[in-house]
Amino acid sequence: MAQANDSEARKALRKERSALKQPLKQIREDFLPRLAKYEQQKACFGDRNSYSKTEPDATFMRMKEDHMKNGQLKPGYNVQMATENQFVLFYSIHQRPTDTRCFIPHMERLAASTLPMPKTVIADAGYGSEENYLYAVGEEKQPHFDFLIPYGSYMKEKTRRYKKDIRHASNWTYEEHDDRFICPNGQYVRFKKYQTKKNASGLEQSFKIYECEDCSDCPLKASCTKAKGNRQVHWNTIWEELKAKAKKALEDDERSAIYARRKVEVESVFGHIKGNRSFRRFSLRGMEKVHTEFGIVALAHNLLKVAGIRLVTFLQKRKNKKSWTENLTFSRPTFYFGDLLDSPLSLFTCFPKHPTGKK
Repeated sequence: MAQANDSEARKALRKERSALKQPLKQIREDFLPRLAKYEQQKACFGDRNSYSKTEPDATFMRMKEDHMKNGQLKPGYNVQMATENQFVLFYSIHQRPTDTRCFIPHMERLAASTLPMPKTVIADAGYGSEENYLYAVGEEKQPHFDFLIPYGSYMKEKTRRYKKDIRHASNWTYEEHDDRFICPNGQYVRFKKYQTKKNASGLEQSFKIYECEDCSDCPLKASCTKAKGNRQVHWNTIWEELKAKAKKALEDDERSAIYARRKVEVESVFGHIKGNRSFRRFSLRGMEKVHTEFGIVALAHNLLKVAGIRLVTFLQKRKNKKSWTENLTFSRPTFYFGDLLDSPLSLFTCFPKHPTGKK
């Protein structure tokens, strides 16, 4: 009987130990390896929300080449270029899919390069944001550079339909001395409080909250707001001032003519590279190799551009039956290879060579 009891006790003890060992084994063989894997993946993410398993440096983006029209995601890079007279002056490769968040890193890399900072930066509405405007204005209102960058709703705000839409507080009467709006129904929309919040890029924005006195019996409420209570207005003073500055610059006759050149400047470069030369896909993997690959592409574009200018000049001289008196020559490269790929135009310097005698 004693041996039987001892055997039963040992079986019960082994069962208890087995019950304890099973979770420990699962933690050691399953949970801990998965935790290490997740930490590695999280480190690979960085500030992104996706990456490709076959190309960890690439981020999934919605491409313009969507033949199935289903919003297909593909791993890729965002290429930013600075051009002048259709020459690529500077470029940078980014892992962020939106152009808005690539503007400041692109300009910071340009500032860190050997190239001088531009006096005026021209870009499309995809770059118009409060954060980018603040960067262009600079600290203590000392501008880093002038900018001609429309904000996202710039063209929409110029339409007659927008100006007649009572939902937009910018169309209301504002009394500055009392810091209040007057809604289309004649009610006062008074200042209530301040509120701060962070946007998707981490910028802390400050809002002034205004609230209407009484919207309960307003006949325009259905057209003005969907809120059950009184209408509120969230007014970002800094953003509105920056929008006004951008709008004033874009509506100036001289500056608007400069901005009109944007579509024949950088868009033509992308058109030549992607359309005429069929460069739509990177052959190499990794940020460093992709950076080098596009540097060669940009360098080839600049060389072909110079060759085209020389050919046109030669044909014009020949047509006018004038002798060829000027040649474009190339100076020796004076930068390191990495700097050359950052700034494809710095590989050579074009200058007229005047012959000493006539032919």
